[in-house]
Amino acid sequence: MRNYLIIEKDSKSVRSIKNVLEDYKEFNCIGISTTNTNAMNIILKENPDVVFFNIDNVIENPFEFTQELNLFNEGLPVFIAISSSKENIYEVIKTGFFDFLLSPIAELEIRKTILKILKKIPAQSRKTICLKSYKDYQYLKTDEILYLKADNNTTDFYMNDGNVVNAYKTLKTFENILPNNFHRIHKSYIINKNFISRIQFGKSTCSIKRNGHEVPFTKTYINSIKSINKSLSEYSYLSVG
Repeated sequence: MRNYLIIEKDSKSVRSIKNVLEDYKEFNCIGISTTNTNAMNIILKENPDVVFFNIDNVIENPFEFTQELNLFNEGLPVFIAISSSKENIYEVIKTGFFDFLLSPIAELEIRKTILKILKKIPAQSRKTICLKSYKDYQYLKTDEILYLKADNNTTDFYMNDGNVVNAYKTLKTFENILPNNFHRIHKSYIINKNFISRIQFGKSTCSIKRNGHEVPFTKTYINSIKSINKSLSEYSYLSVG
């Protein structure tokens, strides 16, 4: 899974990028930012693989911004510059941007950029879980797990590709070994917050991207749900209420 961030004020550009990226299951949007501080915080905290960056009017000194990141992170994201003019293209190349998109952005150009990323930049190896049963060893990438469901003394892993993988261990076994983007929200469920598309407090459910499943949560784990909601809201393009 490759996580991406969009630094952009124009909602039409945001929709164009997200609409194209929905065609590629390996890409997951972690947020949309419109300020320097928020963008810097998301990148340092979430370490996205790709950043779509409007260099015209979102951040005052966009090239200083990318250079500043070098002070804190060894591995920088792949930056894609967005601009309504080609006058800064030399600076874009000089500062190491991977590609340049001229706005208004055409769907075809976004798609070409994504295909270049897939071809030239291999996905980083991610943490895996080994499920062992007798002499059978199965390896699951944690960033492809949507959620886990307890089934008596076994656990079902619901995967991004639609498969359901069964493990002959309890849910508790996996709770402490999963990355911090996984949260226990119910005695029978652990969820990957990166795949949550909606939290409905009235229905006590979380909706999952990709398959539309609704995963229940209980009052026992309400603090976990509030933490997830705060994190996801912080990285949203628009928060109302």
